[in-house]
Amino acid sequence: MSRHLERLLQLDSLLRATQRPTTLTLAKELEVSERTVRSDLAFLRDRFNAPLEFSRKKGHHYTDPEWRLPSISLSQGELFALTLGARMLQAYAGSAYVNDLHSAIMRLSERLPEQTWVDLQQIADERIIFTAGAETYLNPQIWSQLVEACRNSQQVKIHYYTASRNTSSDRVIDPYLLHIYRGTNPYLIGFCHQRQAMRWFRVDRIKELQLLNSKFIRDPTFNAKEHLEKIFQSEVGSGNPVPVAIWFDTSTAPYVRERRWHPTQEIEEHSDGSITLQMKVTGLNDLKRWVLGYGKGAVIKSPPELVQMVRDELKAMSAQY
Repeated sequence: MSRHLERLLQLDSLLRATQRPTTLTLAKELEVSERTVRSDLAFLRDRFNAPLEFSRKKGHHYTDPEWRLPSISLSQGELFALTLGARMLQAYAGSAYVNDLHSAIMRLSERLPEQTWVDLQQIADERIIFTAGAETYLNPQIWSQLVEACRNSQQVKIHYYTASRNTSSDRVIDPYLLHIYRGTNPYLIGFCHQRQAMRWFRVDRIKELQLLNSKFIRDPTFNAKEHLEKIFQSEVGSGNPVPVAIWFDTSTAPYVRERRWHPTQEIEEHSDGSITLQMKVTGLNDLKRWVLGYGKGAVIKSPPELVQMVRDELKAMSAQY
């Protein structure tokens, strides 16, 4: 934002909030000369057709209080969309940008008539409600450091907790990108020097982070879109994508049919209303957990190793119950 535009926004706010603003009082508040204030007032009148007048009783004032400085062109719909975005982020307690987004929206709202903004707020607060399920405890400082590291291609050293093994380890990572899965699962995707491969790290499981002075050179063959299309949900796995086929019975099929679960998916329809979902993925553990969530309504047809993984899981569950 230019200094002139910033000053005009401040001047606009002072004209609305100050009692009997004079050229002298405005100059003191803005820390500029009276000549500059007079120039800015003339600029508002000439360039933006601001309904500005001066009287001893009111000082400099708008004759039409509903007039707004069109410095930021946003429609009511656009501002409402941003307001809903803030509500969504607020529902996901781990978001590191909730306060910043709220602040930005409040500044943008100053460009709308007060009653219009009140109406938008009321609709967002009372008519549309977001819930996100389980909360993620995201450290804002670690998140902001990762954003900086990704932007500057700067290596980081992390102390990471691996939930599957209940262990912690120190690793040096080349951070390529940040990926937020389903709104509540923030992941760091980067080259792990310990594993010598691209790996995913849940950001909320990074307990400590240190920005290193060393830079890294990104692999020119790495394509983020292609990388994300290989996985199912959030498991990277290793090796080449594996063909998977899962049959869903008639009562379960509508819940699977209505969504796109994977970029490579194909759905085969059967005469009885059941379907077979086919796709190619790397990593099978997340897929195993997903299939088990549908109970008897889903049957894995291939690959054999995934069938065996489900068998072993069911056997262990049966022994516990």
